[in-house]
Amino acid sequence: MRYLFLPLLFLLSFSAQAQDNSIAQKVTGTIINDNTMLPIANVNVININKVKGVVTDIKGFFELDVSVSDTLHISLLGYQSLRVRVTNDWLKNGTAKLLLTEKAIALEEVIVKKYDLTGYLEVDSKLIPDKDNYRYSISGLPQGYETGSSSPGAFSRVLGSIFNPADMLYNFFGNKSNELKKLKKMKKDDTVRHLLESKFDRETLGVLLGVDKKEIAEILTRCSYSEEFIKTANDLQIMDAISECYEQYKVLSKKHEKYIHE
Repeated sequence: MRYLFLPLLFLLSFSAQAQDNSIAQKVTGTIINDNTMLPIANVNVININKVKGVVTDIKGFFELDVSVSDTLHISLLGYQSLRVRVTNDWLKNGTAKLLLTEKAIALEEVIVKKYDLTGYLEVDSKLIPDKDNYRYSISGLPQGYETGSSSPGAFSRVLGSIFNPADMLYNFFGNKSNELKKLKKMKKDDTVRHLLESKFDRETLGVLLGVDKKEIAEILTRCSYSEEFIKTANDLQIMDAISECYEQYKVLSKKHEKYIHE
């Protein structure tokens, strides 16, 4: 009879181990400059899976809630970003030392020159472009869409980008539903929001959403945000724009499906 209980005990042990991997724990680490071997302060450490972040202290130390197999994205301006996976060994062995490498950036001479002005008002007034970004409101939605210009058909393109089932938005929002659920978590975590507010490279945002920079620009274009906004907005503004577009997409998609069934 003893041998009959061995498989059962093994299964219970395996089940308990599997459950432990999903339990939230705290991982600690120290971020160090790989050249000087000195600790680096104010490094952003974000748990991509849980969308929670912290910043290292003056000793380069951080502590963050994680589960086994979570991925941490580590970044700081002027350094190459790093991604590390949380393992059982890391949790058991305590604080890990993580090395960051400085980026080698060659600065070229830049001449700031916005417009070629002559000094004559009548001439200069024609040289300076006058472009307005228009947003159209849609009944039932709290906010509207930015079209970037008042060109004919702009509003119809907005609706077309949402209702066309073959459109990139339909494919993206449909395939990335799990990643887009992170948008609400991203808005709640102050560390993540402050990091995105200071960044313009779309790197961290792309990592969190599981997309590349080109896809982000394409999404905003299909959501009818202007080229100027896409180029100049910080990552936090881009995140809010994608979130707004996604929420509006869900509302309009439901209305569209209801209309078809009726």
